[in-house]
Amino acid sequence: MRIHYNYFMDIIRTDRLLLRELTTQDAAFILDLYTQPSFLQFIGDRGLRNPDDARDFISKRMIDSYQRLGFGLYLVLLKEDETPIGICGLIKRDALEDVDIGYAFLPQYWSKGYAVESASAVLTYARDTLGIKRLAAITLPDNHSSIRVLEKIGLKYKGMVKLPNEDIENKLFVADL
Repeated sequence: MRIHYNYFMDIIRTDRLLLRELTTQDAAFILDLYTQPSFLQFIGDRGLRNPDDARDFISKRMIDSYQRLGFGLYLVLLKEDETPIGICGLIKRDALEDVDIGYAFLPQYWSKGYAVESASAVLTYARDTLGIKRLAAITLPDNHSSIRVLEKIGLKYKGMVKLPNEDIENKLFVADL
């Protein structure tokens, strides 16, 4: 897999995908993704109910992360026609020591290798461009597809972790980069 970085537009390119920063113009897609039953089941309800909620969420969470930390969750698009299919990127949670990798895709794009391809590219970007030395990830114990993605990109199970204000324990995965 070839990975290319376009520093002028902050885009990560893989053989089949483009990853770029989200903008408020992506609100309709984010609303669709974040209200999918699978997203609600495995990631949780982020309170998005309409396009205004999605625009506000992008501004306060995504764009703020890019400005404060220099990274965040990125929009994943098919390279061939720039169709948005999901998100993948880096998150810094106060409750976790390490930066963690996260991803979510519309169900019609599952089982096509896009999560592994984008997460591998983000991992490489974190190591080579951002200088991150260790990466974590969390997932629900019954999210077997996500666990397989994490294992395929080289993260190892380290134990269970409970985030503040959550009742459920998550599986914690870690990799030294």
